[in-house]
Amino acid sequence: MKARARAAGDDIIDFGMGNPDQPTPQHIVDKLVETVNNPKTHGYSNSRGIPGLRKAFSAYYERRFNVSIDPEKEAIVTLGSKEGLANLASAVTSPGDVILVPNPSYPIHQFGFIIAEASVQNIPVAPDQNFFAALELAVQHSVPKPKMIVINYPNNPTAEVVDIAFYEQIVDFCRHHGIYVLSDLAYSEIYFDGNPPPSILQVKGAKDVAVEFTSMSKTYSMPGWRIGFAAGNRELIAALTRIKSYLDYGAFTPIQVAAAAALNGPQDCIDNIRALYKERRDVLINGLKGAGWDVPSPLATMFAWAPIPPAFAHLGSLEFSKLLLSEAKVAVAPGIGFGEHGDGFVRLALVENKHRTRQAVRSVKSFLENYDKVIEDAEKKRAEAR
Repeated sequence: MKARARAAGDDIIDFGMGNPDQPTPQHIVDKLVETVNNPKTHGYSNSRGIPGLRKAFSAYYERRFNVSIDPEKEAIVTLGSKEGLANLASAVTSPGDVILVPNPSYPIHQFGFIIAEASVQNIPVAPDQNFFAALELAVQHSVPKPKMIVINYPNNPTAEVVDIAFYEQIVDFCRHHGIYVLSDLAYSEIYFDGNPPPSILQVKGAKDVAVEFTSMSKTYSMPGWRIGFAAGNRELIAALTRIKSYLDYGAFTPIQVAAAAALNGPQDCIDNIRALYKERRDVLINGLKGAGWDVPSPLATMFAWAPIPPAFAHLGSLEFSKLLLSEAKVAVAPGIGFGEHGDGFVRLALVENKHRTRQAVRSVKSFLENYDKVIEDAEKKRAEAR
């Protein structure tokens, strides 16, 4: 629908995909250009990542989380966190294995294991007592016993955050029951309340059961570069290393060298990126509130998880998203795309500038003020389509 609308000349303001719109910081680009001009870097790379990048990543964990990572045995470079998640699922999962995954969730959290023919069971996203009650029930009633649990905080799509006490409970529970933990920490540096999100690997004994994925995509505005990492449990890292050795030769060496320069170089670019998303968040959330749509202000990530306004709730997230696109010229991601428990919400990515965001808010306000006519027209169209 979005492509057709744009082809027809419509100006669509797009909050749909979490695709950073800012350029990669110049010093990172400069290092890429410098390195790519060296013909010695044009051959096959290292499937688990060049040593310099693994060392830079380990140094990041040391200074950011005070966690020691062995770059040889406990770290691997991935083609973005998405590829690492999917390949680890293939490496360690057999048909019928039970995997616990939050719902709603980023799609690869479920589909990585579905592709590997595992049995995926849903657990809540909110890190409250219902979450741990669901874990207890899963251990009691799942046959076979759950093999792995996937967690993702700060969360995509809901923007939920957790503290270190939550991770302590997870590690204690999973060590007791012999369950692996796959933690997705892709949004570790996109936070707004002054409290940096913790890593599960900060918990004593976490490496016994946990592996954690991170990404350069959002932190340094490098989504197309496809660089991420996995760190933690040696057995899981070894399994991922082995399967990647069959499937790829690693990212292009100049990209890895530039990624190392990003981790080792000046970090003020992260502060600037974080401040930009915070500014956009405030414009969007305050604007929508003024338009009559009360959306919780996210403490982290580059997303807002917006409950569908009551007047449209009966439509579900997909039909509501279609209406927003056709009537307000605003694109969002329907919550159903993240699992059936997301159907009462839409996700808005903070990827439009302030001017465009204010323009979108005005359109949404007009859309909501005429909701009765909008719904009436939509129902007529649906009836005609039948």
